[in-house]
Amino acid sequence: MDPTDRRLANLRHFQKGQSGNPSGRVKIPPDVKEMARGLTKEAIATLAAVMRDKAAPHSARVRSAEVILDRAWGRPETSTNIRISQDVRDLTTAEILAALATLGVAAAEPGSEGSESLH
Repeated sequence: MDPTDRRLANLRHFQKGQSGNPSGRVKIPPDVKEMARGLTKEAIATLAAVMRDKAAPHSARVRSAEVILDRAWGRPETSTNIRISQDVRDLTTAEILAALATLGVAAAEPGSEGSESLH
């Protein structure tokens, strides 16, 4: 059996209301957090150096600037425009969540079928 077939054979649907990761995200050990926080000033200085380096690739300079701004001011809010051909009040919660999931705005409700493409 090839590795892809093996992975697909292990897929199972979760029951409604059942988490795929009941214990949650793995916690970062406190000593690792402390070490990383100790490198904060050096990391910011490195990002600033890349941002100011005229010889660095444009993408690296822009990304460094973005990371610095995100850390200083938080990530900017995003918005999405959704156009649908029917009254949203007529849609079920599952249909609304599925539509938002196709846009990457929210996760689809577990066990729900895909709804019409809403763009």
